[in-house]
Parts: sequence; structure tokens; C-alpha cells
Amino acid sequence: MIIRDIQVGEISLPLARPFKTALRTVEHVDDIVVRVVADTGEVGYGEAPPTAVITGDTKGSVACAIREFIRPNLIGMDVEDLDGIMKRLHGCILKNTSAKAAVDMAIYDLWAKRWGAPLYKLLGGARTSFRTDITISVNPIDEMVADALDAVSRGYDILKIKVGKDGTGDVERIAAIREAVGPDVQLRVDANQGWTPKQSVAIISAMEDRNLNIELVEQPVKAHDIAGMQFVTSRVYTPILADESVFSPADAIDIIQKGAADLINIKLMKTGGIHQALKICDVAELYGVECMIGCMLESKLSVSAAAHLCCGRSVITKADLDGPSLCSVDPFTGGPVFEEALVTMSEAPGVGLSAIPCEHWS
Repeated sequence: MIIRDIQVGEISLPLARPFKTALRTVEHVDDIVVRVVADTGEVGYGEAPPTAVITGDTKGSVACAIREFIRPNLIGMDVEDLDGIMKRLHGCILKNTSAKAAVDMAIYDLWAKRWGAPLYKLLGGARTSFRTDITISVNPIDEMVADALDAVSRGYDILKIKVGKDGTGDVERIAAIREAVGPDVQLRVDANQGWTPKQSVAIISAMEDRNLNIELVEQPVKAHDIAGMQFVTSRVYTPILADESVFSPADAIDIIQKGAADLINIKLMKTGGIHQALKICDVAELYGVECMIGCMLESKLSVSAAAHLCCGRSVITKADLDGPSLCSVDPFTGGPVFEEALVTMSEAPGVGLSAIPCEHWS
């Protein structure tokens, strides 16, 4: 199965409600999509969201990286030469992890189709389904409480609460949500780098003192502040999840060895795709550290690839793959079945999507 072409397009999907974090506010999923065409006629699909505030990637930079650097290096390669393809993919241009991720997942889609198996089975086959959380955007307290109650009414028993804009006032947000949803709903707190190390310790300690029973706190301090992460992790009981601080396997090793976090959040747009994400899984498993699989503001296309990784590897014990649930429409055919909190794999070869809503490829 030879790679004959790599084509780029765009998709735009409205969100059900604005997505708000300490870093940004977004109302639409406007992503680059990729189609890798093989000589057999088979097609593999991928997607890249332009998340400039986290990965540094824009729609223009993603499209340029694929067309000008990645495509010329991969055309003519055999899909079975997966290791060789990945060496070229990651060696032809530095950084540009979202562009690499889109092509990577399209290649893995083709690779699994080559062997006639769903991708998750070829990645390890650890499970066939999992439960994901759903994000509650940072808003006034009453609006966040209403959103949390709505999510619980739809069957979600894990909520990821966005904070990081209001310092110690964030404690009141979490306390109000905990009171509203009761003790049986798991709460994850994501500060998106919004606190200082000292603020983080004060805020997390306050949540502990009030017995708010927080499962974890994600990326409380700036991504580059590894010493600050270590400061927080060593001074609170609540597990700390490293997100923006971990892009590569080397980052994961550094975070783990320095005791800067208790858990690692893997996102394909940070790692540059499945190939490097698998290496982070191996590192985490070696050190006995559990992982979460997360996503940016992505559609069902790339989130489906992440779902296959989640079901492939047992070291991934938590999922934050709510992208499809945040969109107000689902125009895709095939792939894993997203039924609110429950995600179930299909047995279709590859990632499983058979059609995506892009009219123009170039």
C-alpha cells in the first residue's frame, strides 16, 4: 500500500455553547483536515485544530507544513514501513505538532485498514469502551452550576471544571458545583496555567480543607514552570495532572523524574500523533504513572483516533474526549459511537470513519 497523495481541506462546525478557559473563548471548531490516498484506493483521514495559544499552530501554518514539508517527504512510501514514515514525518520539520498529528492519524488509519482490523486492536486492544468527562467552561457561578446539572442529567458522572481566571474565587465555583451535583459525581479541575505556584497551593489546599473531593487538578501553573509544578505537587494531597508541560516523551520523563506531577495528559496535537503518544505511554508505564487521554477543540474525526489509543493502552486510565459532545452537529459517518459519556469502539477497519464533511481537497 503506497502513499500516492496527501490532501488538505477545512471543516467548520458550530459548538453547542461557547468554550471558555483561562486562555481563550471559542464558538466554532474550525480545523484543517487531511486525506492520505493510497495506490489501492484506500483513504486515511486526520484532523488538526489550530490551537495557537497552546501548540503555536494556526490554520495557515498547519496547511503549509503539510503541503510544503510533510507531503513531499512521504509520497511514495509504503504504509507498512510505519517506522520509516514516522522518522521522516518527525524529521522533515521541527515542532508543528498539530500538522504532524493530522498526517500521523491518517497514516495509522491506512495502516490498520491494510491489516483489516480496527486500530485499537493493533495498538493493544485493552478495552472496547470507556467513559469520558465533559468540560464545564469558566463562567459566572450560576451559569457553571446550570451547565454542570445539565451534564449530569445527560448521564455524565465526571465533570472537568475550567477555572484559572479568578484566583481563590475559583474555590467558590467548585464548591457551588459540588453542592449542586452531590458527592457521587467526580470533579476534575483544570486551571489551564492560570495560577501561580503559591496560588495553586492555597487554592488546592482550600478545596481540600472544604472536603470538595477533587479527583485531580490539571496544569495549575505555566507550562514552562516545572519547578513551580514540583512546588505544587509536593505540597498538596490532590493529584496534579501535567498537560501543557508535556509534549514529548522527553518531557514526560523530565516531569516524572522531577516529581512535578502525579499524572500525564496525552493529547495527539501536542505529541504530533499516535506514534509519539505510544512512547509516552511506554514511559509512563515504566514509571508506574497513569495517563489521561485528552483533546483540544476537535471534531469526531481526530477524537476518534484518540479514542482508539485510549482503548489500545491500559496505562490510559482517564479520558477527556468530549470534543464531539461539545459540537452542536455530527456530520460524520462511521467511527466510534459517542453516546454522551460512553464511547464504544466499532469493529470497522482503521479508525472507522467512512466519510467526512469536506467538499474541497487540495
